[in-house]
Amino acid sequence: MGWKGTVRSLKASARRSERNAHRRQRDLERQSKEYARMEALEQAAYEVDVYENHLEVLLSMHKECGETINWGRLLSKLEPKSPQKNDRFEQEAVQDVRDYRPGFWSRLFKLDARQRAVLQLKVEAGQAEDRNRYQAALTEWENTHSEWMQERDLAKRILDGDRQAKLDAIEVFEPFTEISLLGSAIQMTVHEHAILESRLSIHGSDVIPTEIKSLLKSGKLSAKAMPIGRFNDLHQDYVCSCALRVGRELLAVLPDDLVIVTAMDNVLNGATGHMQELPILSVAFSRSTMDALNLDAIDPSDAMKNFVHNMSFKKTLGFAPVAVLDAARFSVGA
Repeated sequence: MGWKGTVRSLKASARRSERNAHRRQRDLERQSKEYARMEALEQAAYEVDVYENHLEVLLSMHKECGETINWGRLLSKLEPKSPQKNDRFEQEAVQDVRDYRPGFWSRLFKLDARQRAVLQLKVEAGQAEDRNRYQAALTEWENTHSEWMQERDLAKRILDGDRQAKLDAIEVFEPFTEISLLGSAIQMTVHEHAILESRLSIHGSDVIPTEIKSLLKSGKLSAKAMPIGRFNDLHQDYVCSCALRVGRELLAVLPDDLVIVTAMDNVLNGATGHMQELPILSVAFSRSTMDALNLDAIDPSDAMKNFVHNMSFKKTLGFAPVAVLDAARFSVGA
């Protein structure tokens, strides 16, 4: 399998393992086409389903992750063998020429010369078929070999600790598509000590609902303003779930034992009195600790206690700005 095939295979595997919340989300999206034809109570039930599924998707971001990339195995993959020329079709046609024996009627009507000419044309057609097949195989090999070289080059650079290679690998595998669809932008930086930091712009106010939707006993829809404490709790869990997801994806793509994820969002800057995008969570995710967690059962906010992190949060006020973790603190020998 070539480099692009490896990437496609890993992405397909990630899609197959997607969490139930995602599958339910797609089912609801398909049902949306029938919304106009639903009765009022069906519409109410559908809206509550969509609302609850949206929250589930937001708060379970950390439960999905792509497969871990084995860079050593990619580096050791054997070089694709170049195709060899083959004259199979020509030889088959040549054998037909050798085996040709004109029959009685061919001799009687002097058709043997014409039939030999036809057989000779088949020899030429066989030669052309052999050339075309070889050229097609050569083109396929050239593409596969080029991918093999790219894969090998990136794997070698990754294992050598090349800083740019880390960014290149993330670009190749595109592990953050789902998060970007929710409105969260991601920027990557490889610090001097080769520690990678991801800065995640959350935009929580754009994705966290400001209403609570539920069904009354009558089956009708109830929509109430969400209490600020509930909104802040959801915001915190969403931020931490996204940070965990980014940390997991980075540790899956890279062989690093630690990555830093810093979440940014619009909060009040006490120095200026204005809302500003500032760090609200900065966490160093270690591979050993991440691997030890039961990620399907954790509370995303509580899980931050397992890692070195900066976070200032109050249920009544929400997040306050924090300092970004210093990558030099975690460098080997620091």
